[in-house]
Amino acid sequence: MSISHAPPHPHEPDISVTSTADAPLDLEPIVPASSRRARVPRWLRRTTGPLLLLALWQVLSSTGVLTPDVLAPPSRIARVAGDLISDGSLTTAMGTSLQRVAAGLLLGTLIGTGLALVSGLFRIGEDLVDAPVQMLRTVPFVGLIPLFIIWFGIGEAPKVAIITLGVTFPLYLNVYAGIRGVDAQLIEAGESLGLSRWGLVRHVILPGALPGAMTGLRYSLGIAWLALVFAEQVNADSGIGFLMVQARDFLRTDVIVVCLIVYAFLGLLADFIVRTLERLLLQWRPTFTGR
Repeated sequence: MSISHAPPHPHEPDISVTSTADAPLDLEPIVPASSRRARVPRWLRRTTGPLLLLALWQVLSSTGVLTPDVLAPPSRIARVAGDLISDGSLTTAMGTSLQRVAAGLLLGTLIGTGLALVSGLFRIGEDLVDAPVQMLRTVPFVGLIPLFIIWFGIGEAPKVAIITLGVTFPLYLNVYAGIRGVDAQLIEAGESLGLSRWGLVRHVILPGALPGAMTGLRYSLGIAWLALVFAEQVNADSGIGFLMVQARDFLRTDVIVVCLIVYAFLGLLADFIVRTLERLLLQWRPTFTGR
């Protein structure tokens, strides 16, 4: 079968399509440039940097550039970590620190999100809440440790209060910005469809503010671990920070590095959990993921 068009205009190109049963058209699929690259597993790419840094650290320690009293070599740190795990001191400290972070994160999330909802949804709430919060967030929470000790004593309460304060403000700012960043045309469209005020909040405002809330939660988790470091070094008798204080008194850099690595891995694990939750809750929001 042959299909041909009429002769083209003298000034127009000749466009014709010819196909026969004996000579079918050869169609080549379009493959994105990113798919034609060498497929290296992503987990391998992400671990290359830390492994190279670890190898450099071991080389500097073996050649004497880094002495053990300045920074213990990775081999020694691995042995010390094994000893701390075997005698149960590291696992006990991790459990205590996780309880403090969980309590502070829960309280900070409730307070920060609640204040952001009041301030973001209502103008009178913004007038009453936003200014005091903006004033308080400029005060370094570490500087409030002496007051917390005076107010709450030297038990668990001041430690949880420090973490709560560190979590509250980043979450408040991001949730508030997410609420106020919702497109006004979406609000008008919801109103034209007959949504009530609660319907607008539930179906338009809160979903629109969710990306900002997840970003604030990730940032708050980082602040929570930072606050825990300060909290556990003040009148603490347990926790990872307490192990670091003891190691500092005995000049044990290997134990200090082990505790820092534990802090880092716990923070990385918490961030992974939040990112997984973010992918689940924000499936409706496709974003650029890199090339």
